[in-house]
Amino acid sequence: MTDVTKENARLFKLWQDYAPRYDDDMVRLERMLLDDGRAWACGQAKGDVLEVAIGTGRNLEFYPAGVSLTGLDLSPAMLDLARKRAAALGRTVELREGDAHSMPFPDGSFDTVVCTLGLCSVPDHRAVIADMHRLLRPGGQLVLLDHVGSHHKLIFFGQRLLEKSMLRQCGDYQTRRPLPLVQQAGFVIEYQKRFKAGVVERVVARKPAV
Repeated sequence: MTDVTKENARLFKLWQDYAPRYDDDMVRLERMLLDDGRAWACGQAKGDVLEVAIGTGRNLEFYPAGVSLTGLDLSPAMLDLARKRAAALGRTVELREGDAHSMPFPDGSFDTVVCTLGLCSVPDHRAVIADMHRLLRPGGQLVLLDHVGSHHKLIFFGQRLLEKSMLRQCGDYQTRRPLPLVQQAGFVIEYQKRFKAGVVERVVARKPAV
């Protein structure tokens, strides 16, 4: 069993147990950090859309009406909540259980891949970004919203101290900076901006057209 497989097994149990409390806990965090981030991220989506780590479906209300939406998550309990939210919103979405490191879709399946607060909590974000690139059609776009390691040294130091406990609790990295990995995977960065003292980052990147 690989390290990623072992960590995924641990995270599966954690998220299964945490799912009923997730939405309540996220309300305060989102007020502090995200502002209109979810609406911004979903507003970029076009065509056939995959949301990686869809969780309980907190983004569902923000997607444009014309997109065809698929959501992937490791936790069936989280997906059950997303299914109920989609029904309440009247939103059609295909929800799939799966590992973000090796997603169960053919190459070039999507026009847009969206991931909000997901790359901070996967064991190997480099592998996940590479698989996102695989799944996009030529010219497709990747949209990311996440908390990242701040460029302010004092804040980054505090994030490093917090990271140890957060990794134990929910596998949540505080100091990752995924932007270089997005570029290394072959994406062209079209938009990048940091907020909240460099702790929150928004990225739009494109897979070059052949």
